[in-house]
Amino acid sequence: MERKASTPMRENRRRYEDTHKEARKAASKVFGTSVPREDCEEIEAFLKTYGISKVDLIYAGYEALKESVQK
Repeated sequence: MERKASTPMRENRRRYEDTHKEARKAASKVFGTSVPREDCEEIEAFLKTYGISKVDLIYAGYEALKESVQK
């Protein structure tokens, strides 16, 4: 993919990203997974209705699973 023309701001952002890329990778992890579209739309509507973030959903689900497995 071709980069957009360089401007001073873009060059600064690229330099920042190059400098902090490893720290960002070490600090967080992306779950590369897929969910059927119908399920995803239902989940997103639920989260929007109740003002819950996807990150909160992941943590709540993790805690619930952890509890159910340890019983």
